[in-house]
Amino acid sequence: MFYEIASAIVRGMASVSTPRATSRAPLTTPPSTSVQASAPTSVQASAPAGTPTEGRAARPALDWRIRFAALSLVWGFSFLLIKVGTQGFAPFQVTFGRLLFGTTVLGVALAVKRERLPRGPRTWGHLAVAALLLNAVPFSLFAYAELTIPSTLAGICNATSPLWGMVLSLVALSEDRPTRRRVAGLGLGFLGVLTVLGAWQGFSGLDARGTALALLASLSYPIGWIYVRRTLAGNPHSNLSLTGGQLLLATAQLAVVTPLFTSLPTSLPVVPLLAVAALGALGTGLAVLLQFGLVSEVGPTTAQMVTYFIPVIATAAGVALLGEPLTWSTPVGALIVIAGAALTQSRARR
Repeated sequence: MFYEIASAIVRGMASVSTPRATSRAPLTTPPSTSVQASAPTSVQASAPAGTPTEGRAARPALDWRIRFAALSLVWGFSFLLIKVGTQGFAPFQVTFGRLLFGTTVLGVALAVKRERLPRGPRTWGHLAVAALLLNAVPFSLFAYAELTIPSTLAGICNATSPLWGMVLSLVALSEDRPTRRRVAGLGLGFLGVLTVLGAWQGFSGLDARGTALALLASLSYPIGWIYVRRTLAGNPHSNLSLTGGQLLLATAQLAVVTPLFTSLPTSLPVVPLLAVAALGALGTGLAVLLQFGLVSEVGPTTAQMVTYFIPVIATAAGVALLGEPLTWSTPVGALIVIAGAALTQSRARR
């Protein structure tokens, strides 16, 4: 996922006090810079939770709770859609299709709002790196991982991104300092990972390669967010413009890579094709637009809570619709991971 958990990790990096960004800071800039993920925050993240953003448009027709639930479902079902997509197409083809459909949705949104793509070679250069780290690499790694692991496990691995992000922020962001609460959350989170993987059984029956790919995918997100924080914070272009440019570049990257490692499919199976289309149009394109509105209306703290529903929905969908096996350690470990991630993002009361 690329914006699925951005809000969570940036909260883990948000203990730093930094200058407030302008009202057109990039979507992919973590709130700690200014301003998460479904991942992917927006400029409005600089406003306190529940506080209306200045100059906000008229209240949307749908209540924010309905849009929050829709976003949770879309992102939670993304791992199931990846699994179904790989049953008919190669992983790189699934990723390319996802990005193509997602970029199309944002392209329509740009046209409707009459916004332009970013300008300047420097901005495009940084967006190319962001597209690689936040889209092309993690999307592809998750698709390859789900060739051999259940979508439930992939969804739980995705929930470790805030934990990786806290570790990396302590190393890469010199102004960030650990606290006992955050260190405790980190330890609790990785205990949850070990529980999910069944460490006490010697990881018996676990596909090490697929699990490693899923964990690497979750690690790619915080690396990308830290890069964005360093290079694109305070960029004058709008959130939608930057995100559209980033997805466009990621699509171009996959358009180059996919033919090198795959051959044209001999058929277009309907169900996998619909899964890829839904994954891109809904899970990548529409979801970003939904998150724009949520962060603007209710603030980043409330909007980022969607992160905690993703592994729960991914697990329920995989078990109920794909018949994937479920042992007690999977839901228990997932809850421990979520609790640890939440603890790393919390702040002690003053």
